[in-house]
Amino acid sequence: MNKAFTREPEADTGDDDELALPALPQGSKNYVTPAGYARLREELISLLDDERPKIVDVVSWAAKNGDRSENGDYLYGKKRLREIDRRIRFLTKRLDIAEVVDPSAHHGGDQVFFGATVTYASARGEDRTITIKGIDEADSAHGEVSWIAPIARALLKARVGDEVSLMTPGGLETIEVLAVSYPAPAGH
Repeated sequence: MNKAFTREPEADTGDDDELALPALPQGSKNYVTPAGYARLREELISLLDDERPKIVDVVSWAAKNGDRSENGDYLYGKKRLREIDRRIRFLTKRLDIAEVVDPSAHHGGDQVFFGATVTYASARGEDRTITIKGIDEADSAHGEVSWIAPIARALLKARVGDEVSLMTPGGLETIEVLAVSYPAPAGH
């Protein structure tokens, strides 16, 4: 059989940067902490200066080895190169529209703004602590939530002692803000 009919198409060549990544609400800014911005920028520089050139070298070397259709190094390298290029495009776009907000500007305050670490109690008496971060830096495993998450939106602008309503899958829930803190400004 002719190879033209047996060759599998190269998958994942589309520009689907936004499919698996959280979208920003229409017309909103991409808020990010200084540390989050630095991490994203560091990742971009690492991809551009380290990882991408190494993969390009592997693909170049593998391409010289003959039949590319059965060359694992070549096929994997091309796939990895597409992944790297997709991540570079994403990071470049997100960093271009990033609005760096230093939460230490609110140090000592009792009102919830971006970057706050908030302890709240649910109506069931359960206490929980979260930190409100940017959409590209929030890590739920570390108690961080994006500023667009329903809990963050409910808490924004509340003060210690305030009760706010939160729509949950189980219905409307009232939560009370117990504590608000911010990182200390640099040099303190």
